[in-house]
Amino acid sequence: MLRWFLLLIVLPLLALAGVVKHVKHDYWTDEYDPYFRKYTKHYFGPHVDWHWFKAQGIAESGLSPKANSPVGAVGIMQIMPATFAEIQDKNPHFSNIDETRWNIAAGIYYDRLQFRKWKQGLPSQERLAFALASYNAGYGNVRRAYNRALKKDPAVREWRHVAPFAPAETRKYVRRIRRLMLFED
Repeated sequence: MLRWFLLLIVLPLLALAGVVKHVKHDYWTDEYDPYFRKYTKHYFGPHVDWHWFKAQGIAESGLSPKANSPVGAVGIMQIMPATFAEIQDKNPHFSNIDETRWNIAAGIYYDRLQFRKWKQGLPSQERLAFALASYNAGYGNVRRAYNRALKKDPAVREWRHVAPFAPAETRKYVRRIRRLMLFED
C-alpha cells in the first residue's frame, strides 16, 4: 500500500517540483544521444529503449565525460580502466576510455554482458534491472543477493524481491535509473 502511495502520489509531486528530472528532460544534454541510440541498437537491438542507458549515464556521472571517481572509474559510464581493457580485447576498435563515444559503447557492451547472465526465466525488463545492478555491484554480489532472495521465495522473478538483499548503493542506483525513466513532461 505504501509503495503504491509513493508511486502514485509522492513521486509525481517530486517530479513536478523539479526534484526528479526524467531522462528526457531538457536539463540533460542530448549531445551524446546518438551514441546511446547507436550502441543500444547494436548491442541490444531496436526493441530496447536507449533511454535506459542514458539514464544509467546520468546515474553514473550526470553525463559528464570528464567524471573520475575516487576509485578510478572514468567518463560518462564510469568504466574502470581494467574493465575497459577487457572490453577492448574483444572490441579493439574501442580506442580510448576517455573518448565519450567509446566510453558509452563500452558501458553498453558491458551491460549486454551482464544482461546475458540473467537468463533464468526473468522478464526482459527485470533482466535489465539485474544487469544494471550487476554493472554497479558486480555480477557475483547480485547473484548472491538473488540466491538469498530465492531461499525466502523460490518464485523470485523481480528485482524488487532481490533488492533488500543487495548492497544499499546498488538499490539506490537501480531505483535512480528507474525514476529517471518514469517521468516525462
